[in-house]
Amino acid sequence: MNYHFPKYLNMPVSLKPFNTLALEQGCLQFFEVTSVIELKQQLIKAANASLPTLILGGGSNVVFTSDYQGVVIKVATKGIEVSEDAEAFYISVQAGESWHEFVGYCLDNGFHGLENLALIPGTVGAAPIQNIGAYGVEINKYCQKVSYLNLASLESNTLTNSECHFGYRDSIFKNELKNQIAITEVQFRLPKVWQANIEYGPLQHFNLETVTPKQVYDTVCDIRKSKLPDPAVLGNVGSFFKNPIIEASQYIELLKTYSDLVGYAQADGQIKIAAGWLIDEAGLKGVNKGRAAVHDKQALVLVNLDDAVGEDICQLAHYIMDIVLAKFGIQLDPEPRIIGGTGEVNL
Repeated sequence: MNYHFPKYLNMPVSLKPFNTLALEQGCLQFFEVTSVIELKQQLIKAANASLPTLILGGGSNVVFTSDYQGVVIKVATKGIEVSEDAEAFYISVQAGESWHEFVGYCLDNGFHGLENLALIPGTVGAAPIQNIGAYGVEINKYCQKVSYLNLASLESNTLTNSECHFGYRDSIFKNELKNQIAITEVQFRLPKVWQANIEYGPLQHFNLETVTPKQVYDTVCDIRKSKLPDPAVLGNVGSFFKNPIIEASQYIELLKTYSDLVGYAQADGQIKIAAGWLIDEAGLKGVNKGRAAVHDKQALVLVNLDDAVGEDICQLAHYIMDIVLAKFGIQLDPEPRIIGGTGEVNL
């Protein structure tokens, strides 16, 4: 479906309805595709017109810094297929499915393991790109295969879990295959013997022997609703910065000044620091630049106060990064993709 809106921008199509920050940016053309065949057709048309092309899912992990001088293709493919063996359920999901709705579907049908990832905005196809995670679980634990379409050759391919090179908010799709592919389907393996992950603070009150998947799901939903603003009400992309990982020696040194600094030991001996704590401790909660602000209830979230453009968000992000670096000696990195006039750019 081709969307067009009356436009006050220089671009003929508004992207405001298609990014959860609700940024006032536009693009030359916008298409929604509901099959891989339609996706190929639009890619061919864009290539023939020599226009840059951006693949978009739920728009919950992008910051448009300017009007996009090309074609935006929203992947809206739907479908879920389930098979099983004695040990696990195997669930193949089309890329355009809503991630949260998929988590709810699994819960309703007795496929357990993804409860900690409830209420994360975006689509299933976008989830493997940054290896989404929350409350002690990342999808690489359950993601078995990822299928994709090469944007240049239009050939399809499938990667196994190990071939995806998953890391903390990282994958092959952010590195070797960056801007080269469109994920079309993701397959999950959910063991039939469920083991709760309740190591994260707000879940620790549960008894590991008696807690149910529904209790974990409901608690995670309640936590996220209490801390994170609804994008439909206040534009945002959820957590804007990754939790930085620093050397243990730096962490120990910082503890001398900040005894309540939140840190989590990693397998390699490094320490993961809570970025939200750093921003809050720096006194930046509620601070605004232009029409963008740090959310007053969750310092890790940047929000669109009123008709912000990408420049407002980027200026605020740079300000936060500068203050945190000066105060703690820690460099923050953004989670969302920063999209310029013709493609992804650095913040």
